[in-house]
Amino acid sequence: MENEAYIELKKTVKQIKPFHEEAAALALQHSDSLTKPPGSLGKLEALASQLAGITGQLWPDLSRKAVIVMAGDHGVCDEGVSAFPQAVTPQMVLNFLNGGAAVNVLARQAGAEVVCVDIGVNADLEHERLVSRKVMRGTANMAKQAAMTREEAIGAIMVGIEVVSEQYQQGCRLFATGEMGIGNTTASAALTTVLTGLSPEESVGRGTGINDASWLNKVEVVKRAIAVNGLKAVADDADPIDVLAKVGGAEIAGLVGVIIGAAANGCPVIIDGYISSAAALVASRIAEQTMPYMIASHLSQEQGHLKLLESIGLLPMMQLEMRLGEGTGAVLCFHFIDAALLLMQEMATFESAGVSKG
Repeated sequence: MENEAYIELKKTVKQIKPFHEEAAALALQHSDSLTKPPGSLGKLEALASQLAGITGQLWPDLSRKAVIVMAGDHGVCDEGVSAFPQAVTPQMVLNFLNGGAAVNVLARQAGAEVVCVDIGVNADLEHERLVSRKVMRGTANMAKQAAMTREEAIGAIMVGIEVVSEQYQQGCRLFATGEMGIGNTTASAALTTVLTGLSPEESVGRGTGINDASWLNKVEVVKRAIAVNGLKAVADDADPIDVLAKVGGAEIAGLVGVIIGAAANGCPVIIDGYISSAAALVASRIAEQTMPYMIASHLSQEQGHLKLLESIGLLPMMQLEMRLGEGTGAVLCFHFIDAALLLMQEMATFESAGVSKG
């Protein structure tokens, strides 16, 4: 029998409207009328067209923007998969809330808000700016059992949807995904392996900067987690929520909800790095209608990231050799959004400028 949260999730998915193909085409048509050779602004033109298709407006007002940073701990840290101790998760959450992390600096530059959500941190946190929506105190060790119950995974997805809806009601129209959780590249690699068919050797990266021996251990932990939970790669009938519950994380599930919630509210959502992309993969499997609403910000140094993005049908806007997470790459992409919209609004047309077309 379906529980209430799952019924609400299905209702939210049904609210996602189709991509406005006509608006996207009109944006490209307008772009071709501007004083430049057709297509010469490359991805910025494609981005402007996508934004029009998402919103149904040629130049939507996306000035109110937020990066939603989901934070949660992982029981798989017991297996020695990270170069940093689990205590760093709550410490970094407080750093976000006090404005001292990289994502805070970049968000201030971009005129964006950082919304930090405790969805699964294994610590008691209090701060006036903290959005406290704890679904659990860290996941179980996925190398020994399921990381979460199905109900917990759905509950975490719904938290993401609710946080986006609250921000939307306050005027936010552009979202970015961010996360904090020591051990979450291991969970992301396991999700990628099961849902794309990449081998663990291809999907497991260096995370926080582990050495060769630790990388080999991390590969074996991912293999064990998949086997212990009775999963297999590229199962045609794989239930994405089941996979998420068994080898995912609370913050990853929360980001799945952020992506679905943004799409349901008709807003673009910028995907950050490897962990956020794993969430995007799950979201696309739950609701393929979310895919046109996603914008891939950057290609991280995690070795499986490009193939993961390709499996969703996304191409990154930039490659800066980043691997920090937090939403840093996604927040940098806010500038490209602003640039694409300003070009559409402020550039002269051939006709208005009296310039001869080629």
